[in-house]
Amino acid sequence: MISEIKIHTIARQMFEKHGTAAIAQAAQNALASERKGDAEEAKEWRHIEDAMKMMRGPHQS
Repeated sequence: MISEIKIHTIARQMFEKHGTAAIAQAAQNALASERKGDAEEAKEWRHIEDAMKMMRGPHQS
């Protein structure tokens, strides 16, 4: 399992490099991991996805 610090570091780097598209990429990576039966990796990608969503901030209307 990846540490919380590592999760946020990966999330920040992905978000800075790819913007909001990184959130979709993390979700796709999680799905791919689930399909190959790697629940732990999928959980880590979901955690990264959630961290990026927090960085993005609330939706604005």
